[in-house]
Amino acid sequence: MLRDRFLKTRNRTQEICSPLKTEDYSVQPMADASPPKWHLAHTTWFFEQFVLVPHKPNYAIYHADFAYLFNSYYNNLGDRVLRPNRGLMTRPLVTEVMDYRRHVTENVSELLDRDDCPAAVFELVELGINHEEQHQELLAYDIKCLFGNQPTFPLYGRVYNLPNETHEQEFIPVKEGLYEVGYDGDGFHFDIEKGRHKVYLEAFEISNRLVTNQEYLEFIQAGGYQNFNLWHAEGWEFINENDIKAPMYWHEIEGEWFRYCMEGLVAVNPVEPVMHLSYYEAAAFAEWKDLRLPTEFEWEVASDSFSWGKLWEWTSSAFLPYPRFEKKAGAVGEYNGKFMVNQKVLRGASVSTPQGHSRPTYRNFFHPHMRWQFAGIRLVRS
Repeated sequence: MLRDRFLKTRNRTQEICSPLKTEDYSVQPMADASPPKWHLAHTTWFFEQFVLVPHKPNYAIYHADFAYLFNSYYNNLGDRVLRPNRGLMTRPLVTEVMDYRRHVTENVSELLDRDDCPAAVFELVELGINHEEQHQELLAYDIKCLFGNQPTFPLYGRVYNLPNETHEQEFIPVKEGLYEVGYDGDGFHFDIEKGRHKVYLEAFEISNRLVTNQEYLEFIQAGGYQNFNLWHAEGWEFINENDIKAPMYWHEIEGEWFRYCMEGLVAVNPVEPVMHLSYYEAAAFAEWKDLRLPTEFEWEVASDSFSWGKLWEWTSSAFLPYPRFEKKAGAVGEYNGKFMVNQKVLRGASVSTPQGHSRPTYRNFFHPHMRWQFAGIRLVRS
């Protein structure tokens, strides 16, 4: 039942924040990350603006300032606080945001219970649930970034642990041919997955497992971060401008490598999949191995041949529309379509992805320089 899923999703977001202290809720460690309080309020604003305001009779906006404070990027819905300034908002208080959540949750629940609830509401609530699930994953990234940039490396909890990659590496062959890609079904999917279409692929082989910490450590020790021949020009500029010499959250202490995880600072486990890499780093590693990253279509076609879901996996594909892609009118049309420039597609899921949220056709996307998301590497050879 949609109402039950809605309530479960709303509760889960607050559960993710439950280990936090009040002082943690408003901090923004970098421009790409958002404070936990902002996530709690923004996901609530989404339901208020897209569901309650247009569809619940006589609904009154909870607070006149909240649309400005907690809009993310929807130009159709008015002005907003700039993303890098979200961490400057100590007001409203965390308790006020929780009251806001309770108010909106109750009103949406009441609307869903009505016999005359418009059909459009069910579609919008489904979108809102999936939107909040995306923010649940972003919360994991942002809380880790928050704690991972503190000198004492606080403990969040024993969650989001990566299973080891214990399988011997094998390369799975995929035959040359014409394949169909894209979503085909009646379940929920984002607009960017639609437009099932044919693609021609030359024969290739894809790894049955992700690249491990040990393999990536060998790249570091071989001077991978000092060899410009391995890097895209933008990537070379990026790592040098930012003095990057290892994955995000890695620290070399007295000759030993450690990494920050949700349990604090721990020794790098050689058989864990390597994570927190930019596209630039993933591509440079593949170049060093005389291999490459898969295209998003190679990944999708081969995805039933290997286990996936530990980490999002960088592909070499630019984030572009499928054939017959249509952007909806108004604010809903701003959800994905306007981001189809200067981004790379990632496929799969991660240990922080809510259960049931991803599927083989799911197209995640990030700028090539981003590293704080839970992303790793799967290699391909032609």
